[in-house]
Amino acid sequence: MSHVLVHIVNRFLPRALSIASLALLAFVSARLIARDVRFVAVVLVVAVAFVVPAWLARRRMRQLLLSGDISRIVGTWQSSFRKVTHPETMAPLVTATAYAAYGFIDRAHDALSRAAKGPAWEAAVEQRLFIEALLDVYVGERSRALSKAEELENLPLPNVGFWMRRKISLLRRGVGALARAFAHSSRSEDEAVLREVARSSPLVHWAMRYARAVFLVDAGRQGEARTLLADAPVWPEESAFRSFHDELTAQLAS
Repeated sequence: MSHVLVHIVNRFLPRALSIASLALLAFVSARLIARDVRFVAVVLVVAVAFVVPAWLARRRMRQLLLSGDISRIVGTWQSSFRKVTHPETMAPLVTATAYAAYGFIDRAHDALSRAAKGPAWEAAVEQRLFIEALLDVYVGERSRALSKAEELENLPLPNVGFWMRRKISLLRRGVGALARAFAHSSRSEDEAVLREVARSSPLVHWAMRYARAVFLVDAGRQGEARTLLADAPVWPEESAFRSFHDELTAQLAS
């Protein structure tokens, strides 16, 4: 359990410290303004200095993930690999996650094959199920993908905060909705799930969008499906998204 504890501390301590710093700043700001309202301008400047850089960083990362530029995405993440515990396992798993999220089947399998098998591999069952479910969808193993997605959704939720648990639960449901869409067995609520996951999790934005396009085509809503595909990146031949895009576009044209 010690390596898990270290990972949690390394992952969440900076965020906790940031929240604590903001709380302290708010407290000091309130005391200053109570003494003299002219401190409002100073407080606003300090607040902007704290908030704007973080907002810009998140915005840049979101734009990068939506671009689908897999080389830049993996390159950006590699700088953080040395900070994770069990990098011999987790670094290849994270790399495989990125490749799977953008339809790069062979690269994802290659990254998985390089992950060291051991306690960290066994503990990363959720991440492995996520990767495997996506890859099974891409290669047409629909029933196996549905089984993996169901197994993923039934895993116990981790002991984290409410909003993080909600985000994890939504992403799991999104994988299930994606698998059902490509198996042409969608439920009525799946479109809303796919839309919400695409909005909240930019890493899987395009996977969810193509699944939603399949849902819309099956529902006879070709115009909406065509709109979804209009601003997609130009995917390389290596990505399964290229064949999805071409097939859907041809189907909509006919």
